[in-house]
Order: sequence, then structure tokens, then C-alpha cells
Amino acid sequence: MNQMPTLQQRQQTQRRLRDACRTRAQRLAQIGWISRGYVQDRGPGAGGPCYQWTRKEKEKTVSVALSQEQYQAMKQAITNWRTAQEILQQMESLSRQMIFHTLPEPRRRKHLSRKTIGAS
Repeated sequence: MNQMPTLQQRQQTQRRLRDACRTRAQRLAQIGWISRGYVQDRGPGAGGPCYQWTRKEKEKTVSVALSQEQYQAMKQAITNWRTAQEILQQMESLSRQMIFHTLPEPRRRKHLSRKTIGAS
């Protein structure tokens, strides 16, 4: 049978999870411009190089021609978007751990696994 964590253990867990979440929030605050979608350098076209940004909008694919400068900026914004999504997923997992491991819970027949609460 699982032993109930002591108050000191719960407080240490809370501090650890808060610190981890705060660190990720600080990283998130420094990301910069973000955008969904994909960019392509389609190589030389009829009038020169062709850069393109593509995204889904209401289940339709929307494509926009870009200048080389726009392409570079959009490429970075898309990378930032992916990084932001990864950080948010980590924060979500930490939030669940905080809720399920530090707050009182109902009696259960079996212990909640990390998989069940979505904590990686």
C-alpha cells in the first residue's frame, strides 16, 4: 500500500514543481514572434526565387508568397511557435503533477500512474 507523503515532502514537491514551471514561463517569455504554418524556399521561379508560407485556415490550405526577408523572419517565428508549444506541454504536465501530487484527493482503490495523469 502506498504511504501518504509527509507535509514536508509535499512542500518540497510543490517548491520543485513551482520552480520548474517558473523556469519554463521565463523561457516562454523570451521566445519572441510566433507563427503557425510552414515555409518553403521553392527555388528560382519564373521571376526569381520563390518563398512561400503555408498554413491551415478553417480546414483550407492558405499559401502566401514571401520576400526573402519575410521568409527568414517567418521561418524563425515558426521555430519559436514549436518551441512555445513544447514548453506549454511541459507546463501542462507540471501543472497536473502539482494538482494530483500535492492536493488532497479522494480515496482510490489504486494509485494514479504518471501515464493516467499525463505527466511525462
